[in-house]
Amino acid sequence: MLDIVADRTRGHESLLGDLRRLARHTAALDEDGSFPSQDIARLAAIGALTAPFGTREAPGIAIGAPDELAEVLRLIGHGGLPLGRLYEGHVNAAALVIRYGTREQVLLARRRATEGALFGVWNTEGADGVRLVREGDTLRLVGSKTFASGAGHVACPLITARDPDGAWQMVLPRLDGTDRADLSDWRAHGMRASATGSFRFTGLAVAAEDLLGGTGDYHRQPHFSAGAWRFCAVQLGGIERLVDEAKDFLLANGRHEDPHQLARMGEALIAAETARLWVGQAARLAEAAGVADTPEAAERAVAYVNLARSAVERSGLETLERVQRSVGLAGFLRTHPLERLCRDLATYLRQPAPDRALCAGAAHAFRDEAAGDLWR
Repeated sequence: MLDIVADRTRGHESLLGDLRRLARHTAALDEDGSFPSQDIARLAAIGALTAPFGTREAPGIAIGAPDELAEVLRLIGHGGLPLGRLYEGHVNAAALVIRYGTREQVLLARRRATEGALFGVWNTEGADGVRLVREGDTLRLVGSKTFASGAGHVACPLITARDPDGAWQMVLPRLDGTDRADLSDWRAHGMRASATGSFRFTGLAVAAEDLLGGTGDYHRQPHFSAGAWRFCAVQLGGIERLVDEAKDFLLANGRHEDPHQLARMGEALIAAETARLWVGQAARLAEAAGVADTPEAAERAVAYVNLARSAVERSGLETLERVQRSVGLAGFLRTHPLERLCRDLATYLRQPAPDRALCAGAAHAFRDEAAGDLWR
């Protein structure tokens, strides 16, 4: 991914340097309904919105080597989890367009991204789930999505909708510029700057070229479940940011040589490194060439990513506990950066169906293989 940014005019290290300097002012955005517009514009300026869609010479060929993409997601998550969540949605949309789109759809999506358009994937149904209805010769959308990050700011949402036969179909609707977002229900503990809310699609016309892939493609395995490694990579960045902030606090207050503080820091470092190792292997297994070619490879990747989700969540919770105990009450004051960072991570760690993912991953172990051979 990194070496193709902005049509290969930017280098790997140059982009990483830009990302390390990005999103350090997110404290000012910690209020309901806010959105990191400046950071998204910066991502566009350094080519990070275009990169997941490939190059002009070979559109749609890849979203980058897994290790490189994991590093990008980690760095953006380190800068700010709301921005990381939004960029992860953009990358997810790119992966779906590349995998299931026509050449024309990939080219159009890439052009929109080059122009600064943010993509996202919205699949959570509101009370009035989104449907495709036929009115004469025209298809129209009816209904809403909820928990839509970037609602009102994402220019190119990729959504799921029930077609007239009741099957799931991916759609890239063309928004009409009217105010369709409602952020009033998003009063979450953290992740306030993600502009998460509901979005009403009723009345939007859908042309044939707005339909992406075939029915059922969105939930097709292994990509549907194995793609979860990407939000784990963003969470990893948030975990490491907590460690860095705690380390700075202890140094600034002369408490970094206290044996109890050293023990807690050691445990936090172990947790962060555990998350990093799980994310790295999950990315490699999920994005391996031919992962979808055999049921065995697909099952193996999905199982590992499901376990990685739990491993990263546990690492995050352990880091939260160690950091909060190390910093103490000061870290719960609104004036301290850790207060917001802890809220954002605690909120973002809440991903769908964690128990089901853990059990599904564990079920893979009941094979005629030794534990040490399951992932080799």
